[in-house]
Amino acid sequence: MGRKRQHGEATATALLDEAERIVEAEGLDALTVRRVAAGIDTTTRAVYTAFGSKDALLVALGARGFDILRAGIEDRPVTDDPAADLAEDGVAVFRRFMIEHPALFRIGVQRALPEPGLAAGFRDAAVDALAGLATRVERLEAGGLLGGRTVPDAVTEFHALCEGLAVLELRSALPPGKEERIWRDALTALVRGFTHPVER
Repeated sequence: MGRKRQHGEATATALLDEAERIVEAEGLDALTVRRVAAGIDTTTRAVYTAFGSKDALLVALGARGFDILRAGIEDRPVTDDPAADLAEDGVAVFRRFMIEHPALFRIGVQRALPEPGLAAGFRDAAVDALAGLATRVERLEAGGLLGGRTVPDAVTEFHALCEGLAVLELRSALPPGKEERIWRDALTALVRGFTHPVER
């Protein structure tokens, strides 16, 4: 489910773009195969050929979100300060994703789906994105900067803070004009705090 079929990569991408636009503007209830097709001046057959069903289209949107996150992490440069790099990854990748693709954030990260089981269709994309984040955390582990935490635990803590900050910002609960600074300060404090030993 969620894999594009042979109908042309450009058409499939355009359909996803239109589906994301509809969900962002009007919510999931407004998403129909007919509306997506009409939005790019094609037929419903193109949607079914490219994705197979409306549910598969939703799965593809979820996977797209995680693909964007994975690519964002992979494209980020590294310095000799892995802690600063990780904190900045949260701001430059996760926050940017939330701002530019709020509909994908809700579908993929928050699993705001009509059927919870649909999330299984983009599990592989989510795992790949988290694996990319884990490689950044592994740099901290290599430098003895995790305070006894495991890489998976540190990844979970980092992801949880990013998601929480994103939810607050999406509902305008962060002080206006200070959002980016709050993200950076909070993530820096978390990552630097990894050096403190944890009790087991």
